[in-house]
Amino acid sequence: MQHLNPGGRLAVISFHSLEDRIVKQFMQAHSKLPQALSRLPLRESELPALDLAEVSRILPGADEIARNPRARSAVLRCATRTRGRA
Repeated sequence: MQHLNPGGRLAVISFHSLEDRIVKQFMQAHSKLPQALSRLPLRESELPALDLAEVSRILPGADEIARNPRARSAVLRCATRTRGRA
């Protein structure tokens, strides 16, 4: 995470469900508050900044799959780095 500048975009294409699971879990871990902090009575200003925001998943369309059948298993996951932790 330290190699991605704030405002930088992280984009990962995975072609297998096990690869996608690793990418998904990494992005979820860096885009949500730790479980220990989720139940504490903290103000929003007191919460630590998250590393990633705008996590999204893009799948190939039907026309792309028709042109390239190998694309049917591809998943593109994107996230934007926030100011994050130092």
